[in-house]
Amino acid sequence: MESDIEQAALKYHRYPHPGKIEVVPTKPYNTPEDLSLAYSPGVAYPCLKIKDNADKIFDYTNRGNLVAVISNGTAVLGLGNIGAKASKPVMEGKALLFKIFAGLDAFDIEIDENDPQEFIKTVARLAPTFGGINLEDIKAPECFEIERELRTKLDIPVMHDDQHGTAIISSAALLNALKIQNKDITNIRVVVNGAGAAAIACTKLFCELGVRHKNIIMCDSKGVIRKDRDNLNSTKAEFATDKDIHTLADAMKGADVFLGLSVADVVTADMVKSMAERPIVFALANPSPEIAYDLAISTRPDMVFATGRSDYPNQINNVLGFPYIFRGALDCGATEINELMKVAAAQAVAELAQEPVPESIKNAYGAENLTFGRDYILPKPFDRRLLMVVAPAVIKAAEESGVARRKIDDMDTYRNQLEEIICTNDALISYLIKTQTTCRIK
Repeated sequence: MESDIEQAALKYHRYPHPGKIEVVPTKPYNTPEDLSLAYSPGVAYPCLKIKDNADKIFDYTNRGNLVAVISNGTAVLGLGNIGAKASKPVMEGKALLFKIFAGLDAFDIEIDENDPQEFIKTVARLAPTFGGINLEDIKAPECFEIERELRTKLDIPVMHDDQHGTAIISSAALLNALKIQNKDITNIRVVVNGAGAAAIACTKLFCELGVRHKNIIMCDSKGVIRKDRDNLNSTKAEFATDKDIHTLADAMKGADVFLGLSVADVVTADMVKSMAERPIVFALANPSPEIAYDLAISTRPDMVFATGRSDYPNQINNVLGFPYIFRGALDCGATEINELMKVAAAQAVAELAQEPVPESIKNAYGAENLTFGRDYILPKPFDRRLLMVVAPAVIKAAEESGVARRKIDDMDTYRNQLEEIICTNDALISYLIKTQTTCRIK
């Protein structure tokens, strides 16, 4: 089976021509007059406008609809440090997702540089090209430094999706799981296994939503992160505890929530049995979760369980967030993606899952009983309503927090524009599906 998948994936990426994205013109180019406007002499006039007023770049170029997907390949998917060149298929894939889900153009940029400061300098020099920067697959702890400094240096949205995309969708899942389990976020005890970029970001956003810092136990490969441990970096030290808890098994006793961003099979049935009533378990290690789905559900039928996999209920998938977050951030000219915008995105995703599911989505996923509950706490990736709810929520939060440079005065008109993007993207997806099924691979 793995061989079949491998061969299908290799053919998919190689034919009918290599890669997953291309550049296409958006203006007429069929006559000499068209070319004189596109290049010389016509191109001089927008150049001069931008020279006099830098913000005009958003009027006369595609900067306001263009995202950079940037990596150095040091922490790719489940593959680890495979290098900049080997990361390119993943970055191309991310660019494709930006396009088909939110109508955003994206260039993938693979930078062969492991030194954080040199990487930062390179990205900062490229920034005038883009309206936003999506950092991807950069290992911890360097990713924290890189994102932090780029956010300080640049006046466009910068987000490391491995951190914050996972945090936003996990937070949406948490809000709905708590609703189903009838638990108060301010009182729950949370165990986090893993202390990498995603785990830290998830934990911080959980706190923004109301989880109390004192009720969090974080573990890494050495056990519970305690204040008496030597050589803790500043990120881990923020979540160190002085409680008399030393192992993951100890931490799980009486816990309401388990968040795993670590390795397969580190959680046992006994650990799950020891959790509080109506527990919540997000086992997000890929491809194999911290505890197998069947084992977890059979052990605790009162559980809400989520993974990062598409073949189980409740997949926590970043594609539910990042396209729409950047869509909203770019459309209002946000100078950053801040905590209020992340919370707004998480709440919008969570609220959408509570709405009745359209028949078209049920049919697409072959699920007649797709309703809010234990096995449906998040919308499905192809739910087109995500664009309509997340982007406006992000814009509202950007405006309220003072980081939006452009105010969207008529939200109804804006939503109509989003509907046009959805229609265009649906046509694009249909074309891609048709092309893939009709092309002859030689």
